[in-house]
Parts: sequence; C-alpha cells; structure tokens
Amino acid sequence: MLESEDKVSISLSKSLYKKIKEKIEGSGAFNSVEDYVEFVLEELLKEEEEETPFTPEEEEEIKKRLRALGYI
Repeated sequence: MLESEDKVSISLSKSLYKKIKEKIEGSGAFNSVEDYVEFVLEELLKEEEEETPFTPEEEEEIKKRLRALGYI
C-alpha cells in the first residue's frame, strides 16, 4: 500500500467485509481488509489499462509495419 497518501472512506456491506476478513485471516499477505480491497481494485484497474485497444491510428501503423515485413 502506498504510504503518506490521503485516504477516503468507502462503505461495504457487513457480510462482504466479514467474508474478506475471513479470507485474509492467517494468510499473512494482508494486514487489513482495507489493504486487501485496495490491492484488488488496483489489480483490476491495471488489467483494464492493459486491455485498452489500439486507436485506429495505431492499428493502421501496425498494419503498415506488418505489410512492410511481409506478414500482410
């Protein structure tokens, strides 16, 4: 978790909080439910960023390069 960063509060249902707490207890990987939730959300956002499709201009440039290499 990032240090010295301003934090905001969010609300979770008690049942979800309890499930997460049970999941991380004894795992040694996370110190708190908050750490776990922050980690999961950061990973989800990373995945979405990696899945960003190419712009039409980038796709055209890739096609030009592939043609030049004889793949298309």
